[in-house]
Amino acid sequence: MADFPDSGEGPGWFVVLPDCASAGRVSAALRTRKVQEVTHPSGRPWLLGRWSPGAMSVGEAGRVKIAVVGEHAMTADRLTRAAGRISTIAGLDGLSRGMAGSSHLVASIGGRVRVQGSLTGFRRVFHARIGDAGVAADRADVLAALLDAEADEQWLAARLLNPCAPHPLAGEPVWRDVSALGIGHYLALDADGRERPVAWWAPPEPVVPMAEGASALREALSAAVEVRVRGRDVVSCDLGGLDSTSVCALAARGTAKVIAYTADGLDPLCDDVPWARRTVAGLGGVDHHVIAGDQLPMVYEGLRDVDERFDEPCPAMMHPSRCLVIPRLAAARGSGMHLTGFGGDELFAGSPAHLHTLIRTHPRTALQRLRGFAAQGPWPYREALRQLWDNTSYQAWLARAGDLLTAAPPPLEAPALDWGTPPRLPPWATPDAVEAVRELIRTAARTAEPLAERRGQHIELEALANNSRMVRQVGQLATRAGLTLAAPYYDDRVIEAGLAVRPQDRITPWRYKPLIVEAMRGIVPDESLTRHTKDEGSYEAEVGMREQRAELLALCEDSRLARLGLIDATVLRETCGGPLPPTLPFDALYQTVVCEMWLRTLETATTAVPG
Repeated sequence: MADFPDSGEGPGWFVVLPDCASAGRVSAALRTRKVQEVTHPSGRPWLLGRWSPGAMSVGEAGRVKIAVVGEHAMTADRLTRAAGRISTIAGLDGLSRGMAGSSHLVASIGGRVRVQGSLTGFRRVFHARIGDAGVAADRADVLAALLDAEADEQWLAARLLNPCAPHPLAGEPVWRDVSALGIGHYLALDADGRERPVAWWAPPEPVVPMAEGASALREALSAAVEVRVRGRDVVSCDLGGLDSTSVCALAARGTAKVIAYTADGLDPLCDDVPWARRTVAGLGGVDHHVIAGDQLPMVYEGLRDVDERFDEPCPAMMHPSRCLVIPRLAAARGSGMHLTGFGGDELFAGSPAHLHTLIRTHPRTALQRLRGFAAQGPWPYREALRQLWDNTSYQAWLARAGDLLTAAPPPLEAPALDWGTPPRLPPWATPDAVEAVRELIRTAARTAEPLAERRGQHIELEALANNSRMVRQVGQLATRAGLTLAAPYYDDRVIEAGLAVRPQDRITPWRYKPLIVEAMRGIVPDESLTRHTKDEGSYEAEVGMREQRAELLALCEDSRLARLGLIDATVLRETCGGPLPPTLPFDALYQTVVCEMWLRTLETATTAVPG
């Protein structure tokens, strides 16, 4: 059963109420927690919760009130001027499209309310019906606490899927009677307390040529970093691959002192450190620190000590102490803002599934690219051509995925030109869990629409959403260290700039992330832009499983997932007792471990909000 998250030293949260008397029950329950409060223009309670100083700006003019919460450059004066020009909640589209950074936008206009997060899952909006009022929040467990709700076993079973649940299942909360907004939607609350998701955004047409697109991306990413750096004396950055290198280089152009951290991997092939040192030498003035691989906690290390409560199972639960190493070091050196390169892979490495559209518009170019991707795979050429010519709808693809939950996984050399990787349940999932997930997928398949008409854009948006939800939880951990974790590549304007570029320019088998390379010319040292390698972490996962086997086996004892009838603990124990079979990816174990840990933290984590 859910309770309110601890806000003493941890992440903030807020609830949004409609402008009606029926929301009084919710506001009364929240006020017992001694929360912060902002009222509607009518004087009724509107925003209640806990947020850090400076995170929220509010502007008001007449019957219009606008609030922005997060990392942004919106002042009360700017919002007040905007409030004077806006008369409907739909009229906020223009203001939203002009905002840099990452934030929630909430407005109360003549009795109607708009609640909007970010395009991906970094700024989420959840909603529920509580009594006669529709209520929104930025954390699912807050609404679950107000509902006195418990975890939904069927949705929890879907979290066992690997590599992850498919759209639209992936972002659904695991709490009963709590829902989440999808990509490109805001929540409208009317004066009678009714709630309605409204679609307001669609991905841009990918027609912008490289030169123009690189310029637009440079402008958007520069503004995103500036929002975080402006007015600060010290900021910190990850400095590893090309994406974090670009963010660090942009931060170094400001007046703040930049402290950069590079985690050295245990994998002998990891080359982050030498590339980071070249970057620092080219930038000058960056305070660089290297963390030796043997000084980092292992994957799965300390599982029994996890006490952080998230509002959903999260991969960060596998190694929270590892996630906290750099934030704690950075905070100790005076940083209150830590910038990362999360999101760059999804946006710039992209998906070769764009070839499915390209073969129909530019066949010669598509076939040239296909040969390159097939050679790298290596892909069976006949299967690649079959996927290229296949026109199966997303609904049909999803329905078929539901039929194949326990089939052998696709071979590693399978082409990636379909709507996605068909998910699988692990061998320790019970028949009841399989049937529960199959029912969810089949139900969703009747009405599901892809995130974009093009397969490539759909896959990229799905990856951005899935990974940003994980980074959102890593950010929650970082607040425990006393700083904000910023991921500029998940900002709306940055995503729009990246997705607008022609896929034949942005994604190619012959160049590594060409869009970010072109965008950062003159900002990132030239030598650093020649890098085409990336540390991918599988070595650490394998070593972690071997060295922390006792931690994993301990989870099999009195398993909460087994109590719910979702897994066979004996099968899981046997699997964890040795190396994973070649046909079983690490993701399969990750998903189960984090679901098990999440259920345990519901029993043990501190939940009271201090008065």
